[in-house]
Amino acid sequence: MGYAPVIWSVWGTFIVLFLIIKLYISRLGRDEEDQIFLGDGFEHEKSAQASIVAKINKVQPYQKLALYFVIGMTAVVVVYYVIDIFHQFD
Repeated sequence: MGYAPVIWSVWGTFIVLFLIIKLYISRLGRDEEDQIFLGDGFEHEKSAQASIVAKINKVQPYQKLALYFVIGMTAVVVVYYVIDIFHQFD
């Protein structure tokens, strides 16, 4: 068995992980408002919005990390095939 199936499997796993995190963040943020104007009687709405923002901010570092893994594995796949092309000319 060559390296290609393993590389593609790892790359695919990182992409799926990134997409799961991205979907989770989008589900959290669906009720978030960009800008709201509330009076003094709407403290529950302010706390709900703050809670949503806190959850999103907690997950975003994992999203960045997963994105870096996807980018790194994409580079590995590209380098693998470039090296393979050069070995075919030998």
